Amino acid sequence: MRYYLVVANQTLGHPQLIDTIVACTETGPCRFHLVVPATQSHAYDHTRWTRAEATAIARCRLEATLARLKRLGLAVSGEVGDPSPIMAIDEVLNRTRFDALILSTLPVGASRWLRRGLPQRIERLFHLPVRLVVCGARGGDVDLPRAEAAGPPLERVPRATVDVGS
Repeated sequence: MRYYLVVANQTLGHPQLIDTIVACTETGPCRFHLVVPATQSHAYDHTRWTRAEATAIARCRLEATLARLKRLGLAVSGEVGDPSPIMAIDEVLNRTRFDALILSTLPVGASRWLRRGLPQRIERLFHLPVRLVVCGARGGDVDLPRAEAAGPPLERVPRATVDVGS
């Protein structure tokens, strides 16, 4: 069984992401764990943003998407994570081993995650294949430049892993 970590916030319930998740199941049994970094949304006034509001918004998105994926018959769990996507991913990877990561973002230009090179940083830091889904972009999935092209991997302290049964 393959185990996927899905990282998204504003695009969590987007049809392109849902289609990507469902497509993974066509190659065999899968489990998915959604992590929603409680990041500030572009849709809200930046001067009045609070962490509690971001967490509440992330939790609503998570609950709605978990319910939708469960109705589709998928094995799925999830949590709201740290506002920093890197920290949110690290916290989950410290507990569980995954085969791959699906990262869902807003389109190029609107996405802070893409502007900051998040997909390449994830591959370098965590040595985990990343499938990038750019929601709202033509074609959806984007070819991700290999992390090796961005420089050598950063040193990481080995972590204990928990094997997920099949």
